[in-house]
Amino acid sequence: MMLKRSKPCCLSATLATLSRKSDTSQAILYALNRWEAPTRYCDDRQLETDNLPVERALRGVAIGRRNYLFAGADSGGERAAAIYSLIGACKLNNIDPEAYLRYVLACIADQPINRINALLPWQHDRLSTVKG
Repeated sequence: MMLKRSKPCCLSATLATLSRKSDTSQAILYALNRWEAPTRYCDDRQLETDNLPVERALRGVAIGRRNYLFAGADSGGERAAAIYSLIGACKLNNIDPEAYLRYVLACIADQPINRINALLPWQHDRLSTVKG
């Protein structure tokens, strides 16, 4: 992709004119070393350019953080995080989380493992009824 080639070349050319110890060169090196992550949305049209909607959806989780210290174990916290992620994805896709979870729990046992992505919230237009 042209963007991936031209931007790093421009940054590399600018970097060659600066002192390695300058703040600007440090910032350019930081950007060049992490170039794939911020440009990934160019390759996948489903990705957003920022994560503000996700951060907004997780605000409730952050507010209750002290309560989640007592999840029992790390694995319990990981499971809670997975459920919160699914519920947040449902809300972002205008899907009733309760209806979605009911549907997935009814179907998951018969779902082939190589088609498990078909059960993700953004694949379910027919459940697009958010509870008011």
